[in-house]
Amino acid sequence: MADNLSDTLKKLKITAADRTDDSLEGCLDCLLQALMQNNMETSEKIQGSGILQVFASLLIPQSSCTAKVANVIAEIAKNEFMRIPCVDAGLISPLVQLLNSKDQEVLLQTGRALGNICYDSHEGRSAVDQAGGAQIVVDHLRSLCSKTDPASEKLLTVFCGMLMNYSNENDSLQAQLINMGVIPTLVKLLGIHCQNAALTEMCLVAFGNLAELESSKEQFASTNIAEELVKLFKKQIEHDKREMVFEVLAPLAENDAIKLQLVESGLVECLLEIVQQKVDSDKEEDIAELKTASDLMVLLLLGDESMQKLFEGGKGNVFQRVLSWIPSNNHQLQLAGALAIANFARNDGNCIHMVDNGIVEKLMDLLDRHVEDGNVTVQHAALSALRNLAIPVVNKAKMLSAGVTEAVLKFLKSEMPPVQFKLLGTLRMLIDAQEAAEQLGKNVKLVERLVEWCEAKDHAGVMGESNRLLSALIRHSKSKDVIKTIVQSGGIKHLVTMATSEHVIMQNEALVALALIAALELGTAEKDLESAQLVQILHRLLADERSAPEIKYNSMVLICALMGSESLHKEVQDLAFLDVVSKLRSHENKSVAQQASLTEQRLAVES
Repeated sequence: MADNLSDTLKKLKITAADRTDDSLEGCLDCLLQALMQNNMETSEKIQGSGILQVFASLLIPQSSCTAKVANVIAEIAKNEFMRIPCVDAGLISPLVQLLNSKDQEVLLQTGRALGNICYDSHEGRSAVDQAGGAQIVVDHLRSLCSKTDPASEKLLTVFCGMLMNYSNENDSLQAQLINMGVIPTLVKLLGIHCQNAALTEMCLVAFGNLAELESSKEQFASTNIAEELVKLFKKQIEHDKREMVFEVLAPLAENDAIKLQLVESGLVECLLEIVQQKVDSDKEEDIAELKTASDLMVLLLLGDESMQKLFEGGKGNVFQRVLSWIPSNNHQLQLAGALAIANFARNDGNCIHMVDNGIVEKLMDLLDRHVEDGNVTVQHAALSALRNLAIPVVNKAKMLSAGVTEAVLKFLKSEMPPVQFKLLGTLRMLIDAQEAAEQLGKNVKLVERLVEWCEAKDHAGVMGESNRLLSALIRHSKSKDVIKTIVQSGGIKHLVTMATSEHVIMQNEALVALALIAALELGTAEKDLESAQLVQILHRLLADERSAPEIKYNSMVLICALMGSESLHKEVQDLAFLDVVSKLRSHENKSVAQQASLTEQRLAVES
């Protein structure tokens, strides 16, 4: 065999020079046979023989052997080590020229050769790109798209595969194909050839490639991709085939317009059916499919229009089915149910309807099941839903009387930052009412935990929310007892630090809380305010031109309130506040200017 191959390669070199097609064909047949028997070994021999350069001269449209030469190249390019040698031998340009051939076999083998050379090869893709191969293949797809004879479908499959290998995981080449308008053509292909499994599969993989790119979403949205994918999805019985469709649906469903199209095409009904079929199965692939289907369902609810369409005023079948997931014993469904409720709870109307119809009790029951060694993702999702439901003013009192704060406080001992973050957000949403703020603000365990979390430097979200909740407890309760609890727990320094936050809203909340502390319990807080250097910070805020008007205003209100403390009063005098304040009398904001005049008078009297 080896001697035979060496003879063939020598003979091929001579024959190639003479261009005698008959003996050339015999040599090529021998090569193809050898490649079928042992591709890797034969390819190594071909590389060593220097015959690759000869192939470049044999790739001519007029020759009857051209298709076989391209077939040999396609076979050897299945080996990774042969792809760069194929590029270096100058095979790409003549292969791309052959894409203009009218001969179907030549086109088929050329498409295979280029596709295999491009597979996972930067050099191969780059050479095809420079030779302009992609545009010719896209044009072929367009013109062959409607032909359903077996030969055309085979060619379409090869060309789809070639484009896939050409652009896989390469953003700039994917963008190039998108600009060439390949997406509408592929969608059309999927519609016409949905009976052809191999071609359908190629289309799906190509979609999966392109759908990751943000710029593709608009093009996809302007086609009937949603309808075609849902149609295809309904036909699939095998898990693997459904998985392929899922892999395209997930990235596409990130686009709001496509979310709505998928909902209108009936995808949700398919997903609900899968959930129903798989919920009691313990087979690994069924569990995976249940997760994929319920996750996709939650993703569809992230679009405002698609969510509202499925909510149907709280009467919709989909909404009712999702509700039934929450009391289920399946953690994945509990999670998806709670996340879905959090997504439905994105406008006041939906939130009010859901609270009035008992959703809070269902979520509290779910949380109760996950207090001890619970599932963190379920805890996080249920708390997210409660937080969103607590946003409308009319819901707060209802949720408080339903016992939400007690249910939420059970998670104070959680060491998981995502759970801590949502717990804090839920409590902050609920305590607009003075009574609730006072009750929570006197809860020593809660306040001590908040002070601890105010130092969670690794978790900015938890740290920010803890500060905001401390401030909110004071602002909403206006209670001396709450202030004393916070002072005793060491919370003052955190409120002072919060006044220097980069977020104006947080600065402002801190200053208002500190002004209440100064007005109601200055004696208790005096030492802490001093050691936290509040006066120096206020001086900086007033002197800084970048400080927002409301920050300047509230800083001056606070300065006036601090004058009742001898030690803080002395600090104010030592820092020459009068100079800074008098400049603010001419501030463009009227409230700031008026407060500056009042503060100046106060400082002058007290000095």
